[in-house]
Amino acid sequence: MTGLALFDLDDTLLDHRGAVSRGILDHVDGLPELRVADREASVALWHELEDRHYHRYLSGEVSFAVQRRRRAQDFAAAHGLTLADIEADAWFDSYFESYRDSWQLFDDALPCLDRLAAAGWRLGIITNGEQDYQRVKLERTGLLDRFEHVVASGAVGVAKPDPRIFAHACELFDVAPGDAFYVGDRLLTDAVGAVSAGLEGVWLNRFGDDVVVGAVGHGASDADPIALARDAGVRTIATLAEL
Repeated sequence: MTGLALFDLDDTLLDHRGAVSRGILDHVDGLPELRVADREASVALWHELEDRHYHRYLSGEVSFAVQRRRRAQDFAAAHGLTLADIEADAWFDSYFESYRDSWQLFDDALPCLDRLAAAGWRLGIITNGEQDYQRVKLERTGLLDRFEHVVASGAVGVAKPDPRIFAHACELFDVAPGDAFYVGDRLLTDAVGAVSAGLEGVWLNRFGDDVVVGAVGHGASDADPIALARDAGVRTIATLAEL
């Protein structure tokens, strides 16, 4: 049986974590005024700041531009620098060039999409972010033409795990939620969110996370992720080859 296959983008098809890590190190290496004593700790901080401030954007607390600015200011402050707003915006723009140059797909992404398309599955994207920003990622990685529709929270007005964004995607395809599955790397935001909308939820646990990455506005959970996935009716896979 075929139907509708929907995918998250970052850390599902595109190696976002890796690009963020490579991007921030390349960026700070070009900043003599910013001294990084512990590169691993600085990378971990940058990931934590992204998670914190991006969730504030997704919840509507701050704009897309402001969450970027705050990430730059907090990172610089942790390394002894103070950035005015205009300086922080320029700082992030420079970082973004390094991040963008580090974009690459996971090795299993294209074979999975090829296999599903050959079997007659229709393909789409649901992503939390700004439409134009996410489309650039799809264009630069050669993915855009593979999907009939790209649904971004910034355009829809609601973000995963809100069931309305999943319902909206199914309506665009004119497919019943029960005939669709959604694959994402975040258990609560992606897989459990999809199940709440009537889709099959598939958790792509690429990194063997021993904590559950929370939904918008929530932190990690101490619950056992495998048990939580099972109880929520979520299918768990380690690679896209298992689809």
